[in-house]
Amino acid sequence: MKKRREELDLTIAEVAAEAAIAPAYLTYLEGSANASLSTTTVFRLAAVLQTTPQLLVGGGAQKPPGHTAAGRGPVLSSLSDAECLELMSPGGVGRLGFYGGERGTVILPVNYRMIGQDVVFRTSAESPLPMVTEFDLVAFEVDHLDNALSEGWSVLFSGHAHQVLDETELAQVQTLGDEPWAGGDRDSYIRLALSEVSGRRIRVQH
Repeated sequence: MKKRREELDLTIAEVAAEAAIAPAYLTYLEGSANASLSTTTVFRLAAVLQTTPQLLVGGGAQKPPGHTAAGRGPVLSSLSDAECLELMSPGGVGRLGFYGGERGTVILPVNYRMIGQDVVFRTSAESPLPMVTEFDLVAFEVDHLDNALSEGWSVLFSGHAHQVLDETELAQVQTLGDEPWAGGDRDSYIRLALSEVSGRRIRVQH
């Protein structure tokens, strides 16, 4: 915050006046790594400093999500099946949970895409992921957390897994354009057919 203010050649008094907060409070915010900001204050400061709320409070970018305090008046609500699938539909990164033999339950991140209500992801023959096809049901979780606003959502997808081997089905999933971040030879496709989906959302009252 201080660095951005200095980049714009603004004084504490100028920023405080534009953001409608006390100069002493802004001084405190700049000097405290764990200061808790209300949603309104975050948006006001981001506008004055010509940045985004995420970047404004991004000093803990290397920390796991959830290090900011909960927003004012958080409201936890359940998501409908349709809302869950809509949130999942763009694809991205999700977490696959399955039984990994002697290691017990294993949770691994994967890049995924959707075909209808099914989840599809790629893996390599050497990966432990193909072993999920040995089991009847696996879990898949997708979420989004906004540290700046202390808001987010989480969707839990349960599905029956199989490795895509049928030529027609394989041609279908190959059109998804899924490119794993890990790179390398990942020519095995795993498809999860939806069995059950549920989700929750946290929003703060403005």
